[in-house]
Amino acid sequence: MRGEFDLNIEQVLENWTVVHALREIIANAIDEHALTHTPVPETTWGPNGELHVRDWGRGIRYDHLTQNESDEKMANPDVVIGKFGVGLKDALATFHRHGIEVLIRSQFAEISVAERPKHGFEGVSTLHALISPPSDETFQGTDVVLRGPGLGEAELQEAKGLFLKFNGDTVIESNSHGQVLDTGGGDGRIYVNGLCVAIEDNFLFSYNITSVTTALRKALNRERSHVGRTAYTDRVKAILLACSSETVIDQLVADVRNFAIGTRHDESKWLDIAEHAIRHLTSREDVIVITPDQARTNGGNLEYMMGDSEGDVIIIPDNLTAKVAGTMDATGNPIRDLDEFHRQREANFEFEWVEPQDLSASERSIWDQLDRIFKVVGGRPPIIRDVRIARHMQRDVNTFTEAIGIWDSETGAIVVRLDILSSLEQFAGTLLHELAHAVSGCRDVSPGFERELTELLGRAAVKGLMAAPTTSL
Repeated sequence: MRGEFDLNIEQVLENWTVVHALREIIANAIDEHALTHTPVPETTWGPNGELHVRDWGRGIRYDHLTQNESDEKMANPDVVIGKFGVGLKDALATFHRHGIEVLIRSQFAEISVAERPKHGFEGVSTLHALISPPSDETFQGTDVVLRGPGLGEAELQEAKGLFLKFNGDTVIESNSHGQVLDTGGGDGRIYVNGLCVAIEDNFLFSYNITSVTTALRKALNRERSHVGRTAYTDRVKAILLACSSETVIDQLVADVRNFAIGTRHDESKWLDIAEHAIRHLTSREDVIVITPDQARTNGGNLEYMMGDSEGDVIIIPDNLTAKVAGTMDATGNPIRDLDEFHRQREANFEFEWVEPQDLSASERSIWDQLDRIFKVVGGRPPIIRDVRIARHMQRDVNTFTEAIGIWDSETGAIVVRLDILSSLEQFAGTLLHELAHAVSGCRDVSPGFERELTELLGRAAVKGLMAAPTTSL
């Protein structure tokens, strides 16, 4: 059939460029590809400088130019980019305004555009689609042919760059909500079913949202660009909260740790996302999370933590530490913050007691210097109600480094490990070391400092013992 079809475009999008119009033509081709499972659309240049945007779908009909919701597209909201005929009509109007000729070919018709008097209002000219019979009734798909000024390779590549299918973004992880994509060192992109609708300059990843909410669908305005962040934040969070791959989690955790230098990306500033990353990291790695203040006031304990757990200490913001305190990781085990670390370490102590009468002669000779060592520092204070010997102190020596001595405030006892009775210097140093804990009520400072302190105490005690006019050692 032949005819002139009034496109009834009431409002021309004055800010649309040739790139915007090309985007709509490519989007329609990709939608047809997705719905019919036909080959990926192609863009090629003809011998006379014309651009062909070709798909291998079912072919366009003139009634596709009506502004209607497509039942098929409405039934597949997570597959297609568009759902109304308005995108194609806007594209045709934009091409016409920029002086670009359009010819659309399919097995059903050939369509071009021109201004014609509006039916019933001869003094008003509007844009019409000129419908002609097909030149090839066996033609498969649709071929949109474009020719004119301002249409070149740069415009084509810019338009194709708006589509995930052509942009080449690497998919890091996929789930039922969408995909996490590598930014390649550039800005983050927000895609909806493969079409870029926003650019984020401080995002760690790009995202392709495939599960589109009603709110987001409404926010996808007629221009389908510069969509506000509030429209897609919930969807981006849903994608991240469903992620568990090491690549995504490790990058999020690394970004969380950058808070101290102020270089975090926006995703890791979202508390629920940062918590999710920490929960998954702690489920597969032996890590301990602490606040900056805890790092400053527990510097020595950090060395114990790293040395004991053979893991890592992660310094995270106060609000995130408070969020994960007392909670479980992704596998149901407690997340190790400073309090949980100390609880686990203390729960690991298990003593195999040795009585003085069971010591060897050499061990007993050193043990018998107990009271003399106390006298070197002014005598045994009342707080020390007992001193005991243990062959071993802890059940799990692989997770926690076994101590050579401890102060048990609950029982008022200093406990020393049996093997230090091979050296008077080590026994004296350990005893006085734990006495300092008992008297001060303070925890250890750092392993290196503690070892050096013990050695110095031991040497000083031995010198004091040697100088005392008492039984020879």
